[in-house]
Amino acid sequence: MSQYWLVKQEPTAYSWDQFVADGKTDWTGVRNFQARNNLRSMKSGDQVLYYHSVNGKAVVGIAVVSREAFPDPTATSGDWSAVEIKPIRAVKPPVTLDQIKSDPALAQIPLLRQSRLSVMSLSQNEFEGVLGIARAKA
Repeated sequence: MSQYWLVKQEPTAYSWDQFVADGKTDWTGVRNFQARNNLRSMKSGDQVLYYHSVNGKAVVGIAVVSREAFPDPTATSGDWSAVEIKPIRAVKPPVTLDQIKSDPALAQIPLLRQSRLSVMSLSQNEFEGVLGIARAKA
């Protein structure tokens, strides 16, 4: 059974466009235990919303987990994990944080409740609800 996720990245550090140009990326550098555990729960084929944080604050794309958790090669100490993800398609128009906040059906989405968490689990309804906003605005 598929799971759904949201990953956050500052576009000035690694934008959706760069991700698409690269064709895939290892999601490394996570140094929060809850986010690390979420990475470890990801399975190949799980869908992932790609969210630009800080600048833009919007869901800008959909990716897929293409390699399950492995030791994070950027970690110099500790027990940290990474996954590989591949871009699927852009979310057009992007779904802004304000649009998510204004949708009562998304009131419990982790993006609003745990805003500092960089890797979070979503329900299927939350995942589809975000994409529904984009379809309604297209």
